[in-house]
Amino acid sequence: MAYLSLDLEMTGGDPGWHEMIQIGACLYDHNWNEKGRYLQNIYPENEDAFSSYAFDVHGLSLQELNDAPMLHEVLPEFEQWIIETLAGHKNVPEWDKAKYLKRSVICGQSIINDVNFLQFAYRQENKDWPFSYKLLDLHNLSFYLFKILRNNGIQTPKSLGLGSVAEFFGLERESDMHNALEDAVITGQCLKKVMAYTQQLTLDEEED
Repeated sequence: MAYLSLDLEMTGGDPGWHEMIQIGACLYDHNWNEKGRYLQNIYPENEDAFSSYAFDVHGLSLQELNDAPMLHEVLPEFEQWIIETLAGHKNVPEWDKAKYLKRSVICGQSIINDVNFLQFAYRQENKDWPFSYKLLDLHNLSFYLFKILRNNGIQTPKSLGLGSVAEFFGLERESDMHNALEDAVITGQCLKKVMAYTQQLTLDEEED
């Protein structure tokens, strides 16, 4: 199993009308050792859907995306990066590639939104979904972990936003603008720390 911490920047919030314009990812092995990082801009075909709200979040203008590759180029490149990173070399035979994608658990902050966009992109390009359907959501895990910690007298953030969760673990963004790679890396680092609690938390068995 591998963990693929993923973050996307989009032209808006509606899959099918808005589009992905940036993919950022950080790949970890089963022990949460970082294996590699990926960042790629994507040229949006539907320029009319480019919203000012989204621009205020990521700061990517249409002009900056003029030279970016299109979606049909980025998806196979992204897959190849995952395969080569996990395999540790570039000469992976075609028949052996699928297993590296299938064993990659997609992780993120409120990850279902990103997955919805990514799955729509695969359908748009008439490509089969190559990844596992297992998801690891930092938002949900933080909600559960922080509840346990509060019940044990440990102060936790009121917000479950990525910035608040990261601050709790001593991590922070380098800027206020969202960058898909930076958010993917920070999310992965937070998840690594959340998962480390599985080695610390124990259940007290009540005596009869």
